[in-house]
Amino acid sequence: MPWSNQGGGQGGGGGGGPWGPPPGSGGGGGPSPWGRPPGGGGGGGGGPQPPDLEDLLRRSQDRLRRVVPGGFGTGRGLALVLGGLLVLWGLTGIYRVQPDEQGVVLRFGEWVRTEQPGLRYHMPAPIESVLLPKVTRINRIEIGFRSATEGRRNERDVADESLMLTGDENIIDIDYTVFWVIKDAGQYLFKIRDPEGTVKKAAESAMREVIGRTELQPALTEARAQIESSTKQLLQAMLDEFESGITITQVQLQKADPPAPVIDAFNDVQRARADRERLRNEAEAYRNDVIPRARGEAERLIQEASAYREQVINLARGDAERFTKIYQAYSQSKEVLAKRMYLETMEQILSGAHKVIIEGNAGGGQGVVPYLPLDKLQPPVASPAPAKAGQQRQ
Repeated sequence: MPWSNQGGGQGGGGGGGPWGPPPGSGGGGGPSPWGRPPGGGGGGGGGPQPPDLEDLLRRSQDRLRRVVPGGFGTGRGLALVLGGLLVLWGLTGIYRVQPDEQGVVLRFGEWVRTEQPGLRYHMPAPIESVLLPKVTRINRIEIGFRSATEGRRNERDVADESLMLTGDENIIDIDYTVFWVIKDAGQYLFKIRDPEGTVKKAAESAMREVIGRTELQPALTEARAQIESSTKQLLQAMLDEFESGITITQVQLQKADPPAPVIDAFNDVQRARADRERLRNEAEAYRNDVIPRARGEAERLIQEASAYREQVINLARGDAERFTKIYQAYSQSKEVLAKRMYLETMEQILSGAHKVIIEGNAGGGQGVVPYLPLDKLQPPVASPAPAKAGQQRQ
């Protein structure tokens, strides 16, 4: 045996194997480390002896009995130790899911359930394990451009992602940002291989489809909000179909311009359209000013004509009525009415004449000359209007 061959051969001194020289060998001995008494039998002429395994096991059991109450006589102590170890192993399955996390429980590497925030439990390793991804953090993906970072001072344009064809077969350069969060951590981790790349490709596809249905001019001006809303809805529908476990919170347009080589010409066209719109608005304002005034004047003339018509008709009816009454009176007393009419007619004629009629016997035959105020009989002459200041200077 190995321990009997050490020490340099038979009967040699100073050896004794790994447990020291045998008792009484003169090698500075003392008792064996295994507690065997000096001497001992068995051939070998007093050489080193192997340890007694039974005695070693017995000593070990004695020490363990002093540690574990009750001993191992009936297996109760061993059961207690094994039970304690089992309890400790079971307690390793307790874990906590933070408010901004979801717990994805794996059983031998297979996703079995998703836990919400709180104190949770899973079967101890290696049976089950848990992943705790953050689900409230807002993730950001830039498409068509790359923002300035510490390693890159200026913003960089990515033409392959930003150039798109509009519905009227024009090219537009669009930069936009997609914001998203994790809705279902299990689907996010195990249903899609590259979540960020999937969101980016799906966002490009959705934006190109929306722009392909929109004309260039609305896309540059008033249709921006509609483009953002339509792209978000379409992108969310695509991700839900993929069972990605992702929710799109916002699609934000950063820039919508014509391509750089034609932007100057496009700006000229825009300015021309703005001038056309301005002139059109001015013409509309002039029309809105002239037409109502013309309509008001026409209505005034119509009202005046209607009033004149009513006046003439009423006067004619009054004259006809008066003539009828006069005729009826004339029919009853012709001489009286004829004389009255003659006198009224002469009164109307002579009231405007400037003549003085004197009878032959006005002087009474006594040679008296009648006094005639000729200046009173002449019609007054209107005095000329005073000349204006401008005419006086001339």
